Amino acid sequence: MSEEQELAREVLAACEERGIMLATAESCTGGMIAAALTDIAGSSAVVDRGFVTYSNEAKMEMLGVRQETLEAHGAVSRETALEMAVGALAHSRAGIAVSVTGIAGPGGGSAEKPVGLVWFGLAVKGRPPVAEQRLFEDRGRAFIREESVKTALSLVLDGLRR
Repeated sequence: MSEEQELAREVLAACEERGIMLATAESCTGGMIAAALTDIAGSSAVVDRGFVTYSNEAKMEMLGVRQETLEAHGAVSRETALEMAVGALAHSRAGIAVSVTGIAGPGGGSAEKPVGLVWFGLAVKGRPPVAEQRLFEDRGRAFIREESVKTALSLVLDGLRR
C-alpha cells in the first residue's frame, strides 16, 4: 500500500470515528485528493463532496472566494487557501474541509511564486481556519501534485487529532 493510500485510509477512519463528514476544495490537484479518498470502498460514509475549482471564476462561484482576495493576493496565496477551505465547509454538509492551491508547473511560476509553491487551508467547524505553505522541489508536475495530496491528507489527520 502506498503512503497516499495509507493516509487516505487513516483520514476515512478518523472521520468515521468522530462522525464527521469531509469536503475538499482543490485547484492544482484537480480532484486527486477526493479521488484518493473515494478510491476506498465505504468512503461515502464520510466524504461529502469535492470541489474542483481550477479557475478563479470557479473559486468565486462555487466557494465564495472574494474577487478582492484574488486581485490582492492571487489564487496561490494564504488568503485564497483559507477562503477556499471556509467556502467548502459553508457549501457542504462537512465538518472539516481541506483546500489546496498552488503552482504545479512546468510553467506559471515566478520569482515570488515559483513552481512547487502550494498553499493548503483547513477549516473545521467551530475553529478558526488555518493555512500552511509548502515549497516542493520542482521534480515535475506529477511529483508536486502527489506531494500536495499527501500533505493535504496529513493536514486533515492533524486537524482531526486537535
